[in-house]
Amino acid sequence: MPYLEWNATFELGIEEFDHHHKFLVDLLNMTYDGLTCEAPRDELGAVLDELINYAGYHFAAEEHWMEVHDYPDAPQHCEEHKKFSTRIMEFQKDFYQEKADLSFEVLQFLNGWLTDHILKTDAGYGRFAQGLLPVAQEDP
Repeated sequence: MPYLEWNATFELGIEEFDHHHKFLVDLLNMTYDGLTCEAPRDELGAVLDELINYAGYHFAAEEHWMEVHDYPDAPQHCEEHKKFSTRIMEFQKDFYQEKADLSFEVLQFLNGWLTDHILKTDAGYGRFAQGLLPVAQEDP
């Protein structure tokens, strides 16, 4: 059973970012699976690395989209990305320096942040994008 189940409430209507978000949820679930199955430390590290790398790729793509479309809330949105990246890299550093294990505390942080960010912050640019879409023309 997944830790976080993907559902339609997460969809923004921007296919690229919906795909990114679904993959991030999949990575979160892989992390959960690794923790619950007591996967070896190197496997947990690999999943954590992929999650961090993919989040960086996703954030860059979102920020580029916001710049191209003059999204008015981009500065605040980018600040959230920066804070998340700083925090998750602290987790990664502590993990590799063996100061901390990958724990359910980390998983709860990731779950809470991802869910809140998609449903609230990202939903803002999703609504903004809906206003950018061309209006369908009816046939005469």
